[in-house]
Amino acid sequence: MRIRFIALLLAILPMAAFAQSSPVGTWKTIDDATGKVKSTVEIYQTANGALAGKVLEVFNSEKGPNPLCDACKGANHNKPIKGMVILWGMNKGEGETWEGGKIMDPKNGKVYSAKMTPIEGGAKLEVRGFMGFSLLGRSQTWVRQQ
Repeated sequence: MRIRFIALLLAILPMAAFAQSSPVGTWKTIDDATGKVKSTVEIYQTANGALAGKVLEVFNSEKGPNPLCDACKGANHNKPIKGMVILWGMNKGEGETWEGGKIMDPKNGKVYSAKMTPIEGGAKLEVRGFMGFSLLGRSQTWVRQQ
Protein backbone atom coordinates (compact mmCIF):
# COMPACT_ATOMS: atom_id res chain seq x y z
CA MET A 1 0.00 0.00 0.00
CA ARG A 2 2.82 2.39 0.87
CA ILE A 3 4.53 1.74 -2.49
CA ARG A 4 1.32 2.56 -4.38
CA PHE A 5 0.97 5.82 -2.45
CA ILE A 6 4.57 6.83 -3.22
CA ALA A 7 4.12 5.88 -6.89
CA LEU A 8 0.93 7.97 -7.08
CA LEU A 9 2.67 10.90 -5.40
CA LEU A 10 5.59 10.68 -7.84
CA ALA A 11 3.16 10.61 -10.77
CA ILE A 12 1.26 13.68 -9.54
CA LEU A 13 4.26 15.91 -8.74
CA PRO A 14 5.31 16.52 -12.37
CA MET A 15 1.72 17.45 -13.25
CA ALA A 16 1.60 19.94 -10.37
CA ALA A 17 4.90 21.46 -11.52
CA PHE A 18 3.56 21.79 -15.09
CA ALA A 19 0.34 23.40 -13.86
CA GLN A 20 2.36 25.97 -11.91
CA SER A 21 4.56 26.81 -14.93
CA SER A 22 1.48 27.27 -17.12
CA PRO A 23 0.38 30.88 -17.66
CA VAL A 24 -3.17 29.94 -16.64
CA GLY A 25 -4.05 31.78 -13.43
CA THR A 26 -4.37 35.27 -11.98
CA TRP A 27 -1.54 37.75 -12.43
CA LYS A 28 -0.62 41.16 -11.04
CA THR A 29 0.55 43.42 -13.85
CA ILE A 30 3.37 45.73 -12.84
CA ASP A 31 3.89 49.18 -14.35
CA ASP A 32 7.40 49.08 -15.81
CA ALA A 33 7.88 52.83 -15.15
CA THR A 34 6.66 53.07 -11.53
CA GLY A 35 6.95 49.47 -10.31
CA LYS A 36 3.40 49.66 -8.92
CA VAL A 37 0.65 47.09 -9.50
CA LYS A 38 -1.55 48.33 -12.37
CA SER A 39 -4.15 45.57 -12.54
CA THR A 40 -4.95 41.92 -12.09
CA VAL A 41 -5.47 39.80 -15.19
CA GLU A 42 -6.92 36.31 -15.33
CA ILE A 43 -5.38 34.10 -18.03
CA TYR A 44 -7.61 31.20 -19.00
CA GLN A 45 -7.81 28.50 -21.64
CA THR A 46 -10.44 28.97 -24.35
CA ALA A 47 -12.51 26.22 -26.00
CA ASN A 48 -10.00 25.91 -28.87
CA GLY A 49 -7.05 25.43 -26.48
CA ALA A 50 -5.58 28.91 -26.93
CA LEU A 51 -5.07 31.20 -23.94
CA ALA A 52 -6.80 34.53 -23.37
CA GLY A 53 -6.69 37.07 -20.57
CA LYS A 54 -9.19 39.51 -19.11
CA VAL A 55 -8.81 42.34 -16.63
CA LEU A 56 -10.28 41.52 -13.22
CA GLU A 57 -9.34 44.74 -11.42
CA VAL A 58 -7.69 48.09 -12.23
CA PHE A 59 -5.47 49.88 -9.69
CA ASN A 60 -3.67 53.23 -9.71
CA SER A 61 -5.49 54.51 -12.80
CA GLU A 62 -5.09 58.13 -13.86
CA LYS A 63 -8.73 57.95 -14.98
CA GLY A 64 -10.24 57.02 -11.61
CA PRO A 65 -11.47 53.76 -10.08
CA ASN A 66 -13.49 52.49 -13.09
CA PRO A 67 -11.67 53.70 -16.20
CA LEU A 68 -13.11 53.39 -19.68
CA CYS A 69 -11.04 52.49 -22.72
CA ASP A 70 -11.53 55.78 -24.54
CA ALA A 71 -8.48 55.11 -26.76
CA CYS A 72 -9.82 51.73 -27.90
CA LYS A 73 -11.23 51.26 -31.36
CA GLY A 74 -14.29 49.25 -32.41
CA ALA A 75 -16.40 47.31 -29.92
CA ASN A 76 -14.15 48.19 -26.94
CA HIS A 77 -14.42 51.97 -27.44
CA ASN A 78 -15.54 53.63 -24.17
CA LYS A 79 -16.13 50.24 -22.52
CA PRO A 80 -14.95 49.55 -18.95
CA ILE A 81 -11.42 48.17 -18.81
CA LYS A 82 -12.47 45.96 -15.90
CA GLY A 83 -13.79 42.76 -17.51
CA MET A 84 -12.20 43.52 -20.89
CA VAL A 85 -10.30 40.77 -22.75
CA ILE A 86 -6.87 42.26 -23.47
CA LEU A 87 -4.98 39.09 -24.45
CA TRP A 88 -6.14 36.45 -26.92
CA GLY A 89 -5.04 33.74 -29.33
CA MET A 90 -1.95 32.63 -27.41
CA ASN A 91 -0.83 29.15 -28.49
CA LYS A 92 1.85 26.86 -27.11
CA GLY A 93 5.19 27.44 -28.78
CA GLU A 94 8.59 25.93 -28.13
CA GLY A 95 9.47 25.06 -24.55
CA GLU A 96 7.40 27.05 -22.07
CA THR A 97 6.67 29.93 -24.47
CA TRP A 98 3.17 30.88 -25.63
CA GLU A 99 2.97 32.96 -28.80
CA GLY A 100 1.02 33.87 -31.91
CA GLY A 101 -1.58 35.90 -30.06
CA LYS A 102 -2.35 39.55 -29.51
CA ILE A 103 -2.30 41.88 -26.53
CA MET A 104 -4.03 45.24 -26.26
CA ASP A 105 -2.76 48.14 -24.17
CA PRO A 106 -5.91 49.80 -22.79
CA LYS A 107 -3.94 52.99 -22.11
CA ASN A 108 -3.46 53.72 -25.81
CA GLY A 109 -5.85 51.21 -27.42
CA LYS A 110 -3.10 49.72 -29.58
CA VAL A 111 -2.96 46.00 -30.34
CA TYR A 112 0.40 44.24 -30.49
CA SER A 113 1.64 40.76 -31.30
CA ALA A 114 2.41 38.94 -28.08
CA LYS A 115 4.66 36.32 -26.56
CA MET A 116 4.69 35.13 -22.95
CA THR A 117 6.98 32.84 -21.01
CA PRO A 118 6.63 31.62 -17.41
CA ILE A 119 9.82 32.27 -15.46
CA GLU A 120 11.07 31.49 -11.95
CA GLY A 121 9.16 28.20 -11.86
CA GLY A 122 5.90 29.87 -12.93
CA ALA A 123 5.92 32.50 -10.15
CA LYS A 124 6.37 35.23 -12.79
CA LEU A 125 5.36 35.68 -16.39
CA GLU A 126 7.40 37.58 -18.94
CA VAL A 127 4.91 39.23 -21.31
CA ARG A 128 6.23 40.85 -24.48
CA GLY A 129 4.22 43.00 -26.85
CA PHE A 130 5.75 43.89 -30.19
CA MET A 131 5.09 45.10 -33.72
CA GLY A 132 6.60 43.02 -36.49
CA PHE A 133 9.67 41.53 -34.86
CA SER A 134 9.94 40.46 -31.23
CA LEU A 135 13.11 42.56 -30.95
CA LEU A 136 11.03 45.70 -31.54
CA GLY A 137 8.82 45.71 -28.49
CA ARG A 138 8.42 46.04 -24.76
CA SER A 139 8.38 43.43 -22.00
CA GLN A 140 6.68 43.41 -18.62
CA THR A 141 7.05 40.94 -15.82
CA TRP A 142 3.75 39.90 -14.23
CA VAL A 143 3.61 38.26 -10.81
CA ARG A 144 1.37 35.28 -10.07
CA GLN A 145 -1.28 36.18 -7.52
CA GLN A 146 -1.47 33.74 -4.63
